[in-house]
Amino acid sequence: MRRSTPTKGIALAVFTAVTMTLAAQPASATTTARPAAAPAVALAAPDISVTNVQAHLTQLNTIATNNGGTRRAGSAGYTASVSYLRTKLQAAGYTVTEQYCSNCTYPSNNLIAEWPNGPADQVVMFGAHLDSVSAGPGINDNGSGSATLLENALVLAQQNPTMTKRVRFAWWTDEEQGLNGSEFYVNSLSATQKSYIKSYHNFDMVGSPNGGYFINRITSTTAAPLKAYWDSLSLQPEENVEGQGRSDDYSFQQGGIPTSGYAAGASARKTSTQAAKWGGTAGAAYDGCYHRSCDTTSNINATVLNRSADGVAYAIWQLAVGTGTPTNDFSVSVSPTSGSVARGASTTAAVSTATTSGSAQTVALSASGAPSGVTVSFSPSSVTSGGSATMTVSASSTTTTGTFTITVTGTGSVTRTATYSLTVTGTGGCSGGQVIGNSSFESGSTPWTATSGVITNSTSQPARTGSYKAWLDGYGSTHTDTLSQPVTVPAGCSTYTLAFHLHIDTAETTTGTAYDKLTVQVGTTTLATYSNLNAASGYLPRSFNVGAYAGQTVTLKFTGTEDSSLQTSFVLDDVTLQAS
Repeated sequence: MRRSTPTKGIALAVFTAVTMTLAAQPASATTTARPAAAPAVALAAPDISVTNVQAHLTQLNTIATNNGGTRRAGSAGYTASVSYLRTKLQAAGYTVTEQYCSNCTYPSNNLIAEWPNGPADQVVMFGAHLDSVSAGPGINDNGSGSATLLENALVLAQQNPTMTKRVRFAWWTDEEQGLNGSEFYVNSLSATQKSYIKSYHNFDMVGSPNGGYFINRITSTTAAPLKAYWDSLSLQPEENVEGQGRSDDYSFQQGGIPTSGYAAGASARKTSTQAAKWGGTAGAAYDGCYHRSCDTTSNINATVLNRSADGVAYAIWQLAVGTGTPTNDFSVSVSPTSGSVARGASTTAAVSTATTSGSAQTVALSASGAPSGVTVSFSPSSVTSGGSATMTVSASSTTTTGTFTITVTGTGSVTRTATYSLTVTGTGGCSGGQVIGNSSFESGSTPWTATSGVITNSTSQPARTGSYKAWLDGYGSTHTDTLSQPVTVPAGCSTYTLAFHLHIDTAETTTGTAYDKLTVQVGTTTLATYSNLNAASGYLPRSFNVGAYAGQTVTLKFTGTEDSSLQTSFVLDDVTLQAS
């Protein structure tokens, strides 16, 4: 949790940060068993193993120890923390994305993991900040919230119940510098995407050694399942006054999304009344190691941690889990969703499937709605849900011109469909050729759009051919460079090859961490990501099939991002898109 700052916005905020559970016994106690007194409704949710949560905390502590004693946003310790969570979540079957917060104080990644079952327009979110302060490893603040959500996510995947809503977990960067990661995420959402999120629950410091039981917006509907679980244990939770406006729930509240959460307290002191009902030491801070180097695995109350973790599970099951055995189901999508083909030519698109509930199954692919003279084929013709295929649409020389809707059908235990808009043009054949303008950068910047200094004839990084090239990053400080050009991809050709030569030069010494990155995009699709780990002497050729964009005008974009130290240069030359 970040320190309190006396701004008007924060003073008015209603803090929804997640509050951890507190022990109803003295803070020195380590009892971890779930109390037998919990009512049957609470026991419908799984019992989250506090031992497993503590194992995650041990890993985060080790990561900090191996990286200068901290997991501060933008540091090697933070990057390794993201990697640890991402690996476990991907192995469990989550759809995992990293969102780069370019305007964070320490630019680095949010980690988003979505369980791919349940309606996509009915989302409940559970979040915690993953970064620590520079002074220490941040095991209570906020390894405790992060590890609690990680173990809950793994248990949800392992049990794979029927879902009535979609569950999205998030781990935020740069919270300690001002809630920057979560604010960046909320601001990136469209109004429609925000409307899909029905509630956000925040968990920041949920294992405080002299902790209390605090709930953000305790009387709100959003808080109801969190409060119901702690009420079932007769814990008499209180409003989280100390944390108001100081954690990532505030970003969601400002975005108009209902919030709540657990917290066990930070530097404020426990009252005698609280000590009487919760145990612990009156007059002492809830967490005496708040924002200090002693915030290690020994700075955790296992009972508080256990009750918080189980309360999260109860909330997930109450808000998003249905009854009965999950039905096997899947989804089908086509990308791009439209395309153009000339008479006598063909085009392609990707057909993707995903398991949305139950187990994976075999899905047979077919198409309908194509006009006379158009054939649609799939390679392969059937996939296991979660897999993808290439759809090839071919038009004869006599096909009727116009725009048609093709329905792509996946058939398994159920039938699911997606649509593809096909435009057949009257011109046949392939105009072909190389369609990138100023491909070797020798003619100034037109038609490229680039950040200052990218297109250059500097001899510090020589061009592959001629005198000019595009040099992204290489500053040794936090920096982002972009290079882009709109490209019209001709229709009716057999091959479409995007190619360029790339030289990566770096001062980074790591062999396992991608600190600096270059992404290559066509339209909204990321074709590749390179990093300091791909450094090599000289230029290396790179090529991609971009036939999916035949007949379209799309933007080719290169984005280079560099962290706060040790330069990496991404140098491009001879960029071509050849159709034939």
